[in-house]
Amino acid sequence: MATWAVGDVQGCGAELDRLLEVIDFTPARDRLWFVGDLVNRGPRSLEVLRTVERLGDAAVVVLGNHDLHLLALARGGARLRPADHELRPVLEAPDRERLLDWLQARAVLHHDAALGRTMVHAGLPPQWDLETAQSCAAEVSKVLRGKEYEAFLGEMYGNHPTHWSESLKGWDRLRFITNCLTRLRYCDVNGHLGLEHKGPPGSQPKHLRPWFEWPDRKSRGMRILFGHWSTLGAYDADGVHALDTGCLWGGSLTALRIDTDPPQRIEQDCAAALPPGTD
Repeated sequence: MATWAVGDVQGCGAELDRLLEVIDFTPARDRLWFVGDLVNRGPRSLEVLRTVERLGDAAVVVLGNHDLHLLALARGGARLRPADHELRPVLEAPDRERLLDWLQARAVLHHDAALGRTMVHAGLPPQWDLETAQSCAAEVSKVLRGKEYEAFLGEMYGNHPTHWSESLKGWDRLRFITNCLTRLRYCDVNGHLGLEHKGPPGSQPKHLRPWFEWPDRKSRGMRILFGHWSTLGAYDADGVHALDTGCLWGGSLTALRIDTDPPQRIEQDCAAALPPGTD
């Protein structure tokens, strides 16, 4: 049995199919972890959702910001933007409700104690240890699976508040948690989020660092898998593994075998679905 973590697919279904052939994935034997952003921008979001949903217990998926945006378009009153045109086949599919129900039931954090690994789409603020991260993630999952999910999908957008406090309440609290787990790249030494900065390390203002570089972060010592950051690319240090290697932009789609030590990284070259810089 092998356990592989897969980077941001973003609708690149052909590349996902080829990657699974390369790693000789067998659902009855192996397991796949997906770091989120199964959909959007690539040409085959509907096919990707169907493929991963059919895997059943062989697949573990955490939600990314593009997955949440799809749910907001379908169930939260968000408007379809020009950049979302590749999501139309999902929204118009005869099996859309089953696929959306399945997607909405996914978590925003996955921790496997036996493997000693934690998976999120984006990152953790420096104030969160594993227990806090799990508790906060559970709050988002609860509202997504509860009666207020439509309101949440409308209220989750925005960059504020930028700093964690246990006293945060309501939509502000849930928005901050969601932004950390699905959008975070940079923050300052006090944990203020720099969500507007998307470029590679070195392009950000001097007061910001990648979230995983702060030496006093409480998640240091954890082994964390994440995606979301195509301009960072492959990164294996500081107890973290970055898996978004820019398939959508003509980079590669990554699978990282996480039941071996050290992990084994496999990359499938991709044909660009979009020119760089159009995200």
